[in-house]
Amino acid sequence: MINVILIISNLLILFQSLFCLRFRYEFRNSYCYIKTYGESGMRNLLMKFIICDKIVIDKILFLKAKKEQDMHNIGIQFVAKGQMEFFEIGEPPDPNPTQILIRTYYSGITNGTERHALMGDFGYGGGYPGRHGYQHVGVVEKAGNLVKEFKEGDIVFYGHYVGHRGWNIVDVSTPGVHLCMKLPSDVDHEACALLGVIGVGMRHVRRVRVYPAQNVLVVGLGPIGQGSAQSARAFGAYVTALDINQKRLDVAKELGVQRCINVSDSTYMDQIKAYAPYNCIIDASGSPSLLEDIHKNHLLAPRGVIGLLAVRGEITFRWGMLHLIEASIEVSCHFALDDLAIIMHFLRQGIMKISPMITHRVPITDAPNIYGIMRDNPSQLLGVVFDWR
Repeated sequence: MINVILIISNLLILFQSLFCLRFRYEFRNSYCYIKTYGESGMRNLLMKFIICDKIVIDKILFLKAKKEQDMHNIGIQFVAKGQMEFFEIGEPPDPNPTQILIRTYYSGITNGTERHALMGDFGYGGGYPGRHGYQHVGVVEKAGNLVKEFKEGDIVFYGHYVGHRGWNIVDVSTPGVHLCMKLPSDVDHEACALLGVIGVGMRHVRRVRVYPAQNVLVVGLGPIGQGSAQSARAFGAYVTALDINQKRLDVAKELGVQRCINVSDSTYMDQIKAYAPYNCIIDASGSPSLLEDIHKNHLLAPRGVIGLLAVRGEITFRWGMLHLIEASIEVSCHFALDDLAIIMHFLRQGIMKISPMITHRVPITDAPNIYGIMRDNPSQLLGVVFDWR
């Protein structure tokens, strides 16, 4: 409604300005203007337009300010398959003594999770309406009087699964549980809106016990796959990464992944087998044939680990794939503050990077367009950051 009023108000200003220009032009170029209206009449008429213009401009500025204020008090939800909308969350309350109020500066999309929820895949998220996402960067606007770890003005990352919101109230009384981290000044705060997806990858790499000199295969280079590949490389592994999207492979190469294979190439399996066996195989794609491919092509090393990171429904695998070589399958969930601390260390050392992953930096008002792309052409998105400022 506010957008409609703004458009109408702008049209009124244009209409009035054109009339004012016409009156001024006639005044300068023809005595008949004064003759028709009279000097005092003309002056009064022009004053009316000036006053009217000021009223309209003041109204527009008020509505613009109200709109900006309203955008800080909204969230995003999925209301039906493939449909998102904004919803009101109202003004934030004052925090309790052990709470902080975080005003959102940036939030990052969690591509796989949010698309599954948007499209209702695997019964994800429990139906509609649903609110999904877990990556916020913001400023501590208020802090309770018992809070010691954070202070007003701190820039923080907040990683709980609360969906995209203009503000969050967080209880920070229990160390290690609140998933809130103060960001140092020497990192890119906007890029840190993707710390969550990198954190999921980091946690999984730690879960499958990657260590230096291992041979690691990462299947799928969405944001979490990119995070997994970077994390494994940061720990000293030699990483091979697979995807069908050449742009994502190029990003992985820029981020330091040693071998990138496009599975649209007819020789892709020969290329994968040439570097086998792999100590760890991380699935960040959900490919239905992956486990059978691992078994059939003998891709897993003795006592190797298959990490099933991507969301799946039921899975079936051959027991013999694991038995003879004493291999295992592992899963992980989300991330913890210690995962984020490791990432922050690598970021500050220049060993890991986030910015090359970002393909879209957009104001939060463009969210409907982004979710339309997510619904219809998800491969066009990699790292997406909403700007709430």
